[in-house]
Amino acid sequence: MAFVTPSSYLRRAHAAQGGQPAATGEGRRPMTPAKPPSQMTPLDIEQLEGLRAIRAFLKVRTSYDVLPLSFRLIILDTALLVKKSLNILNQNAGIVSAPLWDSKTSTFAGLLTTADYINVIQYYWQNPDALAQIDQFRLNSLRDIERSIGVAPIETVSIHPEKPLYEALRRMLESKARRIPLVDVDDETQRAMVVSVVTQYRILKFIAVNVKETQMLRKPLKDINLGTYRDLATATMDTPVMDVIHMLVKKSISSVPILDKEGAVVNVFEAVDIITLIKGGVYDDLTLSVGEALLKRGDDFAGIYTCSVFDRLDTIFDTIRKSRVHRLVVIDERSHLVGVLTLSDILEYILLEGEDLDLERE
Repeated sequence: MAFVTPSSYLRRAHAAQGGQPAATGEGRRPMTPAKPPSQMTPLDIEQLEGLRAIRAFLKVRTSYDVLPLSFRLIILDTALLVKKSLNILNQNAGIVSAPLWDSKTSTFAGLLTTADYINVIQYYWQNPDALAQIDQFRLNSLRDIERSIGVAPIETVSIHPEKPLYEALRRMLESKARRIPLVDVDDETQRAMVVSVVTQYRILKFIAVNVKETQMLRKPLKDINLGTYRDLATATMDTPVMDVIHMLVKKSISSVPILDKEGAVVNVFEAVDIITLIKGGVYDDLTLSVGEALLKRGDDFAGIYTCSVFDRLDTIFDTIRKSRVHRLVVIDERSHLVGVLTLSDILEYILLEGEDLDLERE
C-alpha cells in the first residue's frame, strides 16, 4: 500500500499564513536575486552565512571523506548482456547504478544508470518485433541504442577521489548528473581504477552530519525560490507504466507523483522502479498500470517524504541526516500536490545562492 510520510515529520512550527510560491519558465523557479547588503534582514544574513559555511566545508573535504567505512561496489564489464546486468542489480538491493569497465582496453567506460535501461525500453517500444535482438544487447551497445532512438548521449563525468567535494558537485551540476564515479590511477600500471560512486544523497547526508551551520538555513522554501511548481508531470494508479516512462524521458526527470481522484498525493513512481519491472530482460510488465507495478516494490521501500512551502532547509537537512531521502513532494494542507523538491535543487542552491556576493568579498 502506498503511503505518504507526513510533512509534520520534518516540519518545525511555522506561521499558518502565506501562499503557494509563484513559478516561472519550465516549472523550475529562478534563484532569488541577491539583495544589496544594506537591504538584507538578519534572517537573510544568517542564511548566507550558513551557505558560506557549507561551501567552505566542501572546499576542504574530498570525495574520499564521504565514503563509508565499508561499502559495496559493483563494476560491470561492457561485454555483459544487458539482461544479466539487470539481474545483478536486482540481486543487490539498493544499488541502481554501476561503473562500466572495458576489459579489452582495461579502461573505465562510463556509468550504467536507469536512464540506460529506459533507452532500451524506448528502443523496444519503437521496435516491438526486435525482442530477440534486444535480448542479445550488451552493455557496449548502449551508445548505439542512443543513436538509434535519437537521444543525446548521456554525459559521464568522473573525478579523482582526492579532489575537493566542491569540485565534484560542480561537475555534477554542470552535467546534471545525480552521481559521480571516483576514478583514481594505479601507481604501478598507471591505468584508471574505479574506487567508488558518490551520490547526491551521500554528499547531502555528509553535509547534514558534519556542518552544524545547516541549522542557519531558516528561510522557508516559499521565500528562496527552491523547487519546481509548474508544468508538473503527474499520473494516477490507473495510468499505464509506459505513459509514465514517456513522461520521465520527455521532462528528463527521475520521478512522477501519483495522485488520487481528488488530487491528493498517494505515491511516487520512480525511475528505479523500472529496474524491477524488466528484470531478466522480460518486458511484459511494461503493460501494467502504475498501481500494479508499484505492488512489485520490495518491502524496504521507505515511502514518500513530503514538505510544505513553509518548511525550511534546516529541518530538511535534519530529515536527510536521519532518513534516506531522494526527493520531497511539496503538498498543501489537504495533501494536494504543490511542487517537487529534488536533491539536485538543494545542491544547486547551496552551491550558487549568494555566490556573487562571495566573489565580491574576495
